[in-house]
Amino acid sequence: MLHSQHTHRWMNMTTNDLDPVNEAGSGVAKLEANLARVEELTQRLLKVMGQSRKVAPALQGPSQELYVKAASAYMAEMMQNPAKLIEHQLEFWGKSVKHYVEAQHLLAQGKLTPPTDETPKDRRFSHELWDTNPYFNFIKQQYLMNAAAVRQAVEDIDTLDADEKKRLRYFSQQMVDMISPTNFLPTNPEALALAAETEGESLVAGLENMIADLEANNGDLVVTLADKKAFTLGDNLATTPGSVVFRNHLFELIQYAPSTDSVHEIPLLIFPPWINKFYILDLKPQNSLIKWAVDQGHTVFVVSWVNPDASYADTSMSDYVTDGYLAAMAEVKKICGVKKINAVGYCIAGTTLSLTLALMKQRKDTSVNTATFFTTLTDFSDRGEVGVFLDDDFVDGIEAEVAQNGILDSFFMSRTFSYLRSNDLIYGPAIKSYMLGKAPPAFDLLYWNGDGTNLPAKMSVEYLRGLCQGDCFANGDGFEICGTMVRLKDVTVPLCAIACETDHIAAWKSSYSGVQKMGSKDKTFILSESGHIAGIINPPSKNKYGHYTNPELGLTVDDWRLSAVRHDGSWWPRWDAWLAPQSGKSVPARSPGGADHPVLAPAPGTYVSAK
Repeated sequence: MLHSQHTHRWMNMTTNDLDPVNEAGSGVAKLEANLARVEELTQRLLKVMGQSRKVAPALQGPSQELYVKAASAYMAEMMQNPAKLIEHQLEFWGKSVKHYVEAQHLLAQGKLTPPTDETPKDRRFSHELWDTNPYFNFIKQQYLMNAAAVRQAVEDIDTLDADEKKRLRYFSQQMVDMISPTNFLPTNPEALALAAETEGESLVAGLENMIADLEANNGDLVVTLADKKAFTLGDNLATTPGSVVFRNHLFELIQYAPSTDSVHEIPLLIFPPWINKFYILDLKPQNSLIKWAVDQGHTVFVVSWVNPDASYADTSMSDYVTDGYLAAMAEVKKICGVKKINAVGYCIAGTTLSLTLALMKQRKDTSVNTATFFTTLTDFSDRGEVGVFLDDDFVDGIEAEVAQNGILDSFFMSRTFSYLRSNDLIYGPAIKSYMLGKAPPAFDLLYWNGDGTNLPAKMSVEYLRGLCQGDCFANGDGFEICGTMVRLKDVTVPLCAIACETDHIAAWKSSYSGVQKMGSKDKTFILSESGHIAGIINPPSKNKYGHYTNPELGLTVDDWRLSAVRHDGSWWPRWDAWLAPQSGKSVPARSPGGADHPVLAPAPGTYVSAK
């Protein structure tokens, strides 16, 4: 077989193939041309980097106070328990020196093979040269040993309080991830091999990708995660048929066309988070929660929030409740000619839905028949992974930023959430794009992830100070909305909450705690496998992630999980089995709009496209 392959190649060789001087000369010429191209691109790079925004130090990382406390605590630990720390140091030194000696010994014997590798598997080092090449394997092993030593040093500090320890653990890991050898060209064998193979063309393509990202973001380096030319809203994303039937300064109300002859009497109104755009619920027909709900016979309405600019600086949480939630509910009732609706809130929109329900309780407004909460935090006593960004050092910086600009630019929110999964959403994509010169994939979820929105100044501060930091809605004297103090116990409608097992934004245990403190007598809690997005956008057709149920909501969170029953497949049908019996009788299907609500635009509307 090998003989025939070589014969075939020989028979098809050209004159250039037989001329090594010509072949080498061609390669050198190509390399020189690529290097010249790099010179040109460097001038563009320097020009665009001078345009980047000036980010305040308070938004770049935790205050120095955290590290000073950590250093002081480490020294105190050294004084009080030197044996433990010395033991860990000696263990680290011993591993490092042993590894070095083994590598030197093999080299002295003329063996170009790496020594024994007992470091843990890490997908960042999946390229075969990390395991087979002595140089790169040595770098990998030393890095992983150093990383383990840093983590151990953090764990050795016992005198920091729990929140400080959590923050130190997170930010030290960020630094460790940042200096991974995979992130630097001279120590990334895959990037070097590809550069040699392409005579430097991959590096030129990577530099072009980097400059394109910088130019697209006014000098800020934001890695493009998905091919932006591959998607068009209303064409291959957000394609469920529907119409904008109402619009005000905060939102467009979209009503979706029915796909069944009859529908449930009580309509379904979905409030997505205004931190992102609503079409995460309608990416494509195969995984569209909106389309699926329509197909189950629900009259579905979705709020598409405006992407605010500086003119919205004084827009408050109360404005979102009054001009957003209550206004949308009123319009849906008018359009459908009903007295009640079923409401859904996702993430921060679920938090605000709970504030709205508590306010409606005090106003004796019974317009909401049932409420569903997707990955919603209402109890902020444990703020989960995102809590590392919610101390005063960051929030003070955000408050100063929005006071100056009127909005919290989507740049900051996107960066914050990306750093919660930095290897997947920052370093990994940057390596592929900038070092390997690869084009970003045509991936709908990543496209949506890069299509962020701004937040109004006043609303941002109210949310961060009053809810996240003060936790006054669930565990304090109440949160003021529309001049009324509301409390979590005032949420009394029948409810269903879906949390996600590996959610890094809304920790499921905190979501469970919030549900426990709501005043409803009819509560259902479902724990979906996977994270903040994949756990929710989990259509039954994929049969990908399972979910857990347990009707005993009086249990501690750990006992609830321990005795919960796991079910294969999506939670969507289970939710509809809960929702449908509470959605009224069957009535003829409703077309979008009406005499008093003319169609203003086809779905997905105009607000969703605003940058």
